[in-house]
Amino acid sequence: MDSLKQRSGIGSRRIELVLIGLVSALVAGVGIAAWRYARSSGSTAEAPARAAEPLAAPARAPLPAVGLSDTEVVFGMASPFSGANKETGRALKAGIDAAFAATNAAGGVHGRRLRLVALDDGYEPERTKAVMKELLEERKVFGIVGNYGTVTAAVSIPMVMEKKVLFYAPYTGAPVSRKQPPDRYVFNFRPSYQEETAAAVRYLLQVRRVAPEEIAVFAQEDGFGDAGFQGVVSALAPFKRTEAQILRVGYKRNSADVDEAVTRIKKESGKLKAVVMMATYKAAANFVEKVRSAGLDLILTNPSVVNSASLAEEIVPLGPKVVTDIVITQVVPLPTSHATAVMKFREALSQYVPEESATFASLEAFVGANVLIEGLRRAGPDLTTEKLVEAMEGIQGLDLGIGTPLGFSKTDHQASHKLWGTVLEASGKFKSIELE
Repeated sequence: MDSLKQRSGIGSRRIELVLIGLVSALVAGVGIAAWRYARSSGSTAEAPARAAEPLAAPARAPLPAVGLSDTEVVFGMASPFSGANKETGRALKAGIDAAFAATNAAGGVHGRRLRLVALDDGYEPERTKAVMKELLEERKVFGIVGNYGTVTAAVSIPMVMEKKVLFYAPYTGAPVSRKQPPDRYVFNFRPSYQEETAAAVRYLLQVRRVAPEEIAVFAQEDGFGDAGFQGVVSALAPFKRTEAQILRVGYKRNSADVDEAVTRIKKESGKLKAVVMMATYKAAANFVEKVRSAGLDLILTNPSVVNSASLAEEIVPLGPKVVTDIVITQVVPLPTSHATAVMKFREALSQYVPEESATFASLEAFVGANVLIEGLRRAGPDLTTEKLVEAMEGIQGLDLGIGTPLGFSKTDHQASHKLWGTVLEASGKFKSIELE
């Protein structure tokens, strides 16, 4: 009997244990099901902790911005890859890509590879705003390099200043990127438009013996054109030529409608010998063609942002008479020269961006990018924007092999003040000339 009771007790105990196991499994199943449902419905609730697991580890430090990691530095670019100025945007990107690729092939900078994210803004300020927002807030690039344009810079600079992000080597010579004292995060490579147009005026006055009153201006009707026009005004001021006395004609941005401008120039043609153009290449080419078709043998100048290669492609097929006396100021040497930096540029372009030809625009972007790379090297392995700014301001007398030293200071955020003179030949090639 006792044996029977004992066996009965053992059986009851087994049933009890089985029941407890079933209940536990049921509870666990309900918990897991609830957790799975919460995850599938977007809840942030975590899975129930298991008693056997150790205490959770402390929260990890936030991941670095997308644009900067232990292995990579990412820069953004907002430029026209569609529309009337797409060739210039493409050339600028090619120069930066070539410089970055050559550096990456040599091991990068402090072990980090350099990468460019280039987005199309069509040279329209409203599109620039959206593109910059994407680069800064979504892509979280470390810095901005090689943006095209003056009116677009006016949109971009307040955004980078607010975010404290580097804005380097915009393709503009306007005052918007050259404040005094300089904006902390804004650095230029190229000389200003005032420097370029003033050099063109000195060339006309001193070399070509044109009288001050014989110079007119053809300029885009916005901040880009205004900046160039003010350079002419400043250069003619010592000759008692006021702003109101200088004939200015123009055209609207992203158009090539120059008929009204040409009509006004024709009316004053008997008093004029030269026109300082401040135009992008499509409008400049159209203006040149129509002025020559009207039989006007004027000396025509333009600053480097015209994109000399594209201008030549447009007007050289029209014949030698059209090409005569087209003078372009440049911010880098001839891309066919044997200067050290230029030979390195051609080699890098051929190796890494073989679909692009060597032009003034792509050479400028290449040299400018190498100044930035020097700044990254000097900033050290623990890279921050503030360290990069300080390193850039410490670059002085840098010889990259273009024939002029490059550098910055706390009061001067423009790497170069050197200008080269060129004249377009009937063959489509550019020849160096002395500006003074």
